[in-house]
Amino acid sequence: MGFKKLLASLGAGGASVETVLTEAHVVPGGVVQGEVHVQGGSVAQRIEGLSVGLQARVEVESGDQEHRQDIEFHRQQLGGAFELQAGAVHSVPFSLEVPWETPVTTVFGQHLTGMHVGVTTELAIARAVDSGDLDPVNVHPLPAQQAILDAFGHLGFRFKSADLERGHIRGTRQRLPFYQEIEFFAPQQYRGLHQVELTFIADDRQMDVVLEMDKKPGLFTEGSDSYRAFTVDLASYQQTDWAAYLNQWLAEVGGRRNWL
Repeated sequence: MGFKKLLASLGAGGASVETVLTEAHVVPGGVVQGEVHVQGGSVAQRIEGLSVGLQARVEVESGDQEHRQDIEFHRQQLGGAFELQAGAVHSVPFSLEVPWETPVTTVFGQHLTGMHVGVTTELAIARAVDSGDLDPVNVHPLPAQQAILDAFGHLGFRFKSADLERGHIRGTRQRLPFYQEIEFFAPQQYRGLHQVELTFIADDRQMDVVLEMDKKPGLFTEGSDSYRAFTVDLASYQQTDWAAYLNQWLAEVGGRRNWL
């Protein structure tokens, strides 16, 4: 029996864990709801801890190369230690708060290509940790974020791609170790622009909006980047015509090519 318990603690014949999300559609600042089911193995075991967290796949620059890394950006313990009998099922419901900076993964009902965000589950048994699979969540934009995205669509911008970059944008309220970039192709009326990258960084009251505008090269100049940033109040965002507001900046930067 002692040998079986040792094997169980190392994973052979031991407990297994499964997470079921009852609400996988959320917004930043919302709550992911679900239930964790721990299935007992062939012997009784002491479960030292059970937790759920949020994880994202992020691009990390290392020298001249880039690689992707799974980064956990929030974790929540689910109760304390407990004894799990052989063959028994222990179920724990949970409500996992979603940080305000959580990247958007779903826009207009469509998944943003390249976004991998979900719930991870960890089961701790005798100093060993067993991590479950990633359970994807669909993070929809906040109303203020949707208004900005609608404005880009109204101005004729076309979605290109989205990614998560490890790093920090200076001068913003950023707390997570990464940020999201949503990239658009510029329409013809902004003939000096090639594309625009959009970043949202929110808290419970306001949101920083950062635009990185990629300018086309001119006759005697190389292409260059121009940055703009502004703050949106989440409670009063509807008072602004965002298409007109954005057009002022975009037309100034991209209205003509920088020929000289």
